[in-house]
Formats: sequence, C-alpha cells, structure tokens
Amino acid sequence: MAKDTQKNTTTSIQELKAAIKMQNFARLYIFYGEETFLLNHYLGQLKKHLVDELTESFNFHKLTKENFELRALADAVESLPMMAEHTFIWVDEIDLFKLPEDDRTKLTELFADIPDYCTVVFTYETTPWSPDKRQKKFWAAIEDNATIVEFAKQDQRELINWVGRHFLHNGKRITPELCAYLIEITGGTMTTLAGEISKICAFSGADHIVKSDIDAVTEPVLDAVVFRMTDQLGMGEFGLALDTLQKLLKMQQEPIGLLGAIGSHFRRMATAKVLQDNGKSSFDLMKLYPGTPDFVAKKLMGASRKFSYKFLEKSANLVLETDRKLKTSADDPQRLLEMLLMELAAEARNG
Repeated sequence: MAKDTQKNTTTSIQELKAAIKMQNFARLYIFYGEETFLLNHYLGQLKKHLVDELTESFNFHKLTKENFELRALADAVESLPMMAEHTFIWVDEIDLFKLPEDDRTKLTELFADIPDYCTVVFTYETTPWSPDKRQKKFWAAIEDNATIVEFAKQDQRELINWVGRHFLHNGKRITPELCAYLIEITGGTMTTLAGEISKICAFSGADHIVKSDIDAVTEPVLDAVVFRMTDQLGMGEFGLALDTLQKLLKMQQEPIGLLGAIGSHFRRMATAKVLQDNGKSSFDLMKLYPGTPDFVAKKLMGASRKFSYKFLEKSANLVLETDRKLKTSADDPQRLLEMLLMELAAEARNG
C-alpha cells in the first residue's frame, strides 16, 4: 500500500479519485464543500480501502465536537494498527483555527509527524472551512502536510450524466432535458437529487421517466420557483406569476423568507446584467456569489437581458418598501406580496 511522501497541496476530486485507485494515500486530508454527497462518498472510499471490517473497532477512530481532545487525537495517531496495516482517524467539524494557541502549536508538530501507517481526515459540512492565514506557522503546517479537497457543486453537464446513471441503476431511463429540469428545480446538490431520484423511481411504473413523474413527487426549492416567477414577469405573464406566488404561499413559505428570496434574486440579476454589459461571463458571477451552481449563473446571465437597469433599480426599492411594511404594518402579508408582484409587473411592462 503506497504512501505519498511528498508535500501535499490542494487537489481536485479527480486527483483524489485517481490517488485512491492507485492506493496512494496521504497522511492528512481536509475535506470541505457544499457537495456533501461526494464528500461522504470519498470519505467512505478511504475508510473502505484503509480499514478492514474485522478490525475496524481497533483501527478506526472518530472524533467529534463532543469528544475531541488533542490528547485523544495524538493517542489515536500513535496507536499501532491491530492485526492490520493501517489506522484511520476521522475528525468531524473541528474548527482548527479556533483551538487554543497551545493546541495549535502541538498540532503543528503532530501534522508534520503522522506515521506512515496512519491517515487522518478532517471533515467540514456544517462548520465552515475558513483558514486564518494570519496564523502563519499553523497554516504553513497545514499547507505543507495536508491534501485539501473542496467538494463544490458539480457543473450541469456532470450532474446530467450522474443523474442519468442513477436512474439507469434503478432500471429507468430519462432524457438529458428532464435530468436538467430535475437539477434545476431541486437546487443541484447530489444529496437532494439522490433522494428525489429514489422517490421518482418508486412512483413511476414505467421504464421511461416523464415530466409528470417528476412533478408528482418533487417539491421545487424556493430559489427555483422564484426564478420561474420572475421569468414569467419578464415574459409579461402576470397571471402565471401570481399563480406561482400563491402556490409558494400554499407551500407554507414564510412571507418574510419569500420576500428575501425575491430580493436576493433581483440583486443577483442586477449584478449579472452589469457583468454581461462589461463583457464578463457566468464564471465571474459565480466568483461574486460563491456557491452559485454554474447552470443558475448561466440562467441569471440570460434572464438579465429581459430587464432594464431602470426596472432592476425599481424592483430593489419595491422589495425594500414591502419589507418595511411586512415588519411595521398590520396589513396582510399575502396581500403585500401580491401588491409587490402587481407593481413589479407594471414596472416590467413599462421597461
């Protein structure tokens, strides 16, 4: 079983996959990112290759916020494998940069001296991975010794292929267009998609998935429905936009949360229009709004063409005014949102 003895650097998912296939494991990993499905998949792959089920109770150690202590981590690192070649340590949701200075000093030494038989993985799903590079010695120890992998949301092309394969695995066929539709209405994370694919396959009695199968069991995420509503406004379809709003309210969306989503959408749309008019691309929009999937960024760039700067400025003011009324007046929240939509429709018609 090979071990990488050179300095590890930030690596891609593809490089991690290749390293696991070659059994060329690092001693220290840091896994983080929005795509928790992939994060947990590759965590599982490492464990599968490094720990035998028969000796797992001796050679696998998990530390969390509830039981993490530096001494416990050091002891696990120093523990020789029992009836196996390797030990595997999973440290979950520990913000390294907020540990006491004395602990960070000891970790600096520990990271540089992890034995060849040991692999340590730090994972971040709910706790942000936010390196404090002002802690120069500690950050240098991480840079010199850790393989850092970001599990970002996958782009639409990769997701379409992945969704299609998962339907096939369940004995179902689906067109790339419907894969894209499912990705759009669910927000595009693999964790969500995996659950929705299972539901759709269980619901459909046919070999081929159709749109009505998806719509019957899949509840669109808020951003996707807000996008649909603004698209309808842009095409002058006020009646459909109002119907979409009423469906959102029937889904028991909180009016203040719904208004926030509408405001956020128009802000991103305005940014997209400025970028587009200055020769920038959807990639530049993704840099300004980290976590925005590529297919959402491309749609925003396209949708921004339908609206003028005047309309986007007016929409921001109308959202702010509605927010003030929601928080200070006794008026019915649903009526206030419907009035906002009417005003937005009128502004869209006026250009």
